Amino acid sequence: MDRLDTMKVFAAVAAARGFAPAARQLALSPPAVTRAVVALERRLGVQLLKRTTRSVVLTAAGERFHADCRRILAELAEAEAGAGGAQRELQGQLAITAPLLFGRLHVAPVVIEFLREQPHIDVRCHFVDHIVHLLDDGFDVAVRIAQLPDSGLNAQRVGALRRVLVAAPSYLERHGAPADPLALQQHAAVGLSRGGGSAGPWLFYPPGHKQRGDGVAVLPRWRLLTNTSETMIAAAVAGIGLARALAYQVAAEVRAGTLVVLLPAHEPEPVPVQLVHAEGRQPTAKTRAFIDLAAQRLRAQPVLDGRFDAA
Repeated sequence: MDRLDTMKVFAAVAAARGFAPAARQLALSPPAVTRAVVALERRLGVQLLKRTTRSVVLTAAGERFHADCRRILAELAEAEAGAGGAQRELQGQLAITAPLLFGRLHVAPVVIEFLREQPHIDVRCHFVDHIVHLLDDGFDVAVRIAQLPDSGLNAQRVGALRRVLVAAPSYLERHGAPADPLALQQHAAVGLSRGGGSAGPWLFYPPGHKQRGDGVAVLPRWRLLTNTSETMIAAAVAGIGLARALAYQVAAEVRAGTLVVLLPAHEPEPVPVQLVHAEGRQPTAKTRAFIDLAAQRLRAQPVLDGRFDAA
């Protein structure tokens, strides 16, 4: 096999997480696929895959090389299509992941607009409230609401989200508004519990001081713990207790007046919202086209700029 064929074999093994399924996909024998990957690792002088009796896992070097392989192969396919006189429209499939509620509210409209603009591209969306591994799970673009550690991913910041404390007017009429973060210990609250246990404390900061070590951790009295933000917000609107949420999760309720923002001067630093891809510095044309559109649309959302007024 030449180098390009070997890259195709390696990319198939990495995507299928196994030699046998990759062999079936490529119409090759499993020994031929194994020999190709072994020869590639020898030529590069680095281990790309960790092999066990049950699975094949990419090493750190393998993840980087797989990202480069995907980009090179995609660019080659686009170049061949152009040289062959194919339509200039972008083609292929794009896989996108985002947090569940943010995806439904803010990413899905961008995807629909993108599909209208690109009739030859198909999109697979996966909106879920946990981190999805782009390479292992075959995603091209992810929306991440977090500070990102150093990695092989490429990130483009499109805004930031406030972490706001909210309460229903009916709750405030009965219990009054807290004067400061410490007063929250006397209030009922609804919160998120991802693992089924208790929720952690809420962190607040003195006005003008948001450095590490300046924060005050407050543990309210939990009246409701739930694993979904929508249940938490519904309970807060019903006046069950105070809630802490990312701004986009309660933007509609704040605009409608069914929730009120409390103690804004004590909020932590906003959480970055970033578009992430793993295709090296030069992503494929279809990935770049979606990222450009998504960045433009998301930056126009007031909630990503700290405001609750309607777009």
